[in-house]
Amino acid sequence: QVQLVESGGGLVQAGGSLRLSCAASGRTFASYTVGWFRQAPGKERDFVAGISRSGGSTYYADSVKGRFTISRDGAKNTVYLQMNSLKPEDTAVYFCAARFGGILTQTRTYDYWGQGTQVTVSS
Repeated sequence: QVQLVESGGGLVQAGGSLRLSCAASGRTFASYTVGWFRQAPGKERDFVAGISRSGGSTYYADSVKGRFTISRDGAKNTVYLQMNSLKPEDTAVYFCAARFGGILTQTRTYDYWGQGTQVTVSS
């Protein structure tokens, strides 16, 4: 079992930056691939970025490629999502999730989820 807690969300103007954190407790976090997802009001939860257990592989949705960076700090049991050049369409609740195995984009393939953190980008 692993517990995930997101933080770092907030209100930012378009063009600004935020860094989200996903802190883990419980079983060894290094055993899990981690993904970030987001869900806007009335929309499905979509994949944003993923990082492998070692941190050596990452994968991004086309909509955030070049603007967002996912990373992990094994010593702190934390995965980060650095978000730059934010746009109003990035507004959503952001969730981190963990799974065994490789990076996948489908929500149903992730076993553990955090409670989410709100990101609002004003125009």
